[in-house]
Amino acid sequence: MYTSARNQFKGTVAKIAKGAVNAEVTLKLAGDVEVVASITVSSLDRLGLKEGQSAIALIKAPQVILVSADTKLKFSARNHLAGKVASIEKGAVNTIVSVTLAGGAVLKSVITEDALSDLGLKEGVAVAAVFKSSSVILAVE
Repeated sequence: MYTSARNQFKGTVAKIAKGAVNAEVTLKLAGDVEVVASITVSSLDRLGLKEGQSAIALIKAPQVILVSADTKLKFSARNHLAGKVASIEKGAVNTIVSVTLAGGAVLKSVITEDALSDLGLKEGVAVAAVFKSSSVILAVE
């Protein structure tokens, strides 16, 4: 599948919490990594999502915030994924940071050069990737 989203993760629907308007869908990836998506109930029905079914999570890289692995901050964002910086691609303004998660999946984040410097990121450094469940788009084959 080709999309503009740099992050595409195939997993299995582990849990669905259905509300009146929205549903929270937990997708289990390799390495016991979980990604939570908040989608409308109509999207849940249209996709035919059920627990145990395969699905793909799409997350645009600019939606992924990187924080120090040892931060004491708490976030309202539903997704907090631990990993290590695998590579850094510097650009004129922004930088693409690739983070290897448990299980081997690689998550990409687009951050500013200032953020790269402020966080002291380099290959091998432990980080946490944070993004809202509303930033996750689910797809099925």
